[in-house]
Amino acid sequence: MVPPPPPGDDVTQAAAQAGRRSGAGWVCALVPAVCLGVLLLRPVWDVDIFWQLKLGELILQRGGPIRHEPFAVTHLGQALPTVAWLGQAVFAWVREQGGWTGLRVFDALCWCGGFWVLAAACRRQGAAAGAVALALALSFIAALPAASIRPQTFGALCFGALLALLKLQLRTWKTVAAGTALLVLWQNLHPSASIGAMALAAHAAGGWAAWLRHRAEDSRSAPPWASALLVPVALVSMFATPDGLNILAVSARNAQASIAVGASEWLPLWIPANLTNALPVGGLTLIALGIAWRRRHRVAWSDLAVMLVMLAATVTAYRFVLFWAITTIPVIAVSVGRQRFGQSYRVATWLGVALVSVVTSLMWPTRFSDNLPLAAVATLRGTEVRGTIFTEPEFGGVLIDAGYPRWRVTLDGRYYRYTDGEWSRYGDVLAGTYTLRRIERRYRPAAFLLRPSHTTALCDALDRPDSGWRRIWRDEGAAVWVPRR
Repeated sequence: MVPPPPPGDDVTQAAAQAGRRSGAGWVCALVPAVCLGVLLLRPVWDVDIFWQLKLGELILQRGGPIRHEPFAVTHLGQALPTVAWLGQAVFAWVREQGGWTGLRVFDALCWCGGFWVLAAACRRQGAAAGAVALALALSFIAALPAASIRPQTFGALCFGALLALLKLQLRTWKTVAAGTALLVLWQNLHPSASIGAMALAAHAAGGWAAWLRHRAEDSRSAPPWASALLVPVALVSMFATPDGLNILAVSARNAQASIAVGASEWLPLWIPANLTNALPVGGLTLIALGIAWRRRHRVAWSDLAVMLVMLAATVTAYRFVLFWAITTIPVIAVSVGRQRFGQSYRVATWLGVALVSVVTSLMWPTRFSDNLPLAAVATLRGTEVRGTIFTEPEFGGVLIDAGYPRWRVTLDGRYYRYTDGEWSRYGDVLAGTYTLRRIERRYRPAAFLLRPSHTTALCDALDRPDSGWRRIWRDEGAAVWVPRR
């Protein structure tokens, strides 16, 4: 007969277990601040945020969406899709109030908020602090390459809030009412509520499958009525914008044009340009599936179904990685029973986030990526040039933000804005078969802003003594030409 352990051993084990829980709780409380700090130290690199901000300023001035094209010289006055109009207005207002620093902090809080709100819901439903901390850290690392200031941030925040709403398991009518308001707001902030519809359908399918499988064992289990009812709501909310049904044509055109010009975020993970990004996606997938298998009696089928559907979307187009990363949180942070998250941990979380926001803003000013031609555009602003600036798509946004209405552009990052013929013509410019004289006759440019490493033939033509143009700026990334006279 084995003698029972002395009472002191039980006390020691209980103390050790309490200590581990306490340590995990503090780690979980501090992870959000660490993630926020890492995000705030990244430079601004997205080329499209600049024209989005200028459009947002016009929306604020007008008091509503802008319905006619103001920037592209070849489409002035034509109908303008109101894609992400509310998100653009919010971003523009934040920059007006707090400058680039305020916008950077606001965007980072919203971007991380999509992860935090779902993690908090998992914690509230009984997930262990250590598991929540691990889920937050891994999902953040996988999505970090896609992080920059842009309206997609609102999509991440609303997506995380939608999944958190489902995780809380409120009464069906409350979930449907709150979800409806959230989906309509989401579609106007960023037109990605269709992703919500996809996730809701997967959540409902997984929930129904689990209910049918386990209803004989647990008569108290309820079917997933909330997510099922929200699927048609999400589909209808896709058209709850000023564009209405036209949003389908705009989205299709944007996808077609983006793929045609080779935008890597619209392409699958297995292409060479996305292989580096595929590594964290593959690693997190293996970890999440491994945890799901070990805790297969606890993991929610609905959570797993949402993660797998969004994983399939991410593999076929990298642009979905942000949404997929968020779906891994409830799979990794599986509920293990009711565990309280003490007031001290909550206070530490909010204090850490606030401290990082303030200290980072004061000590590390906003940095801009080298791919943005800020110095070249500043040089051009110092001239008397007015009119059309012949440029490349990546530079159009900076020109719009810095020079509208003084300047118009020939191209910018709105792939859906320009015709296939215009993109083909731009390809001819890159190839050197569309000459300087033909550009002058078609566009009557007032200046050129180009990348010498990209449009080499055109830059060489502009540098010739008899070209009629003189270069006033050149660095590693951009060059500017104005009329010689």
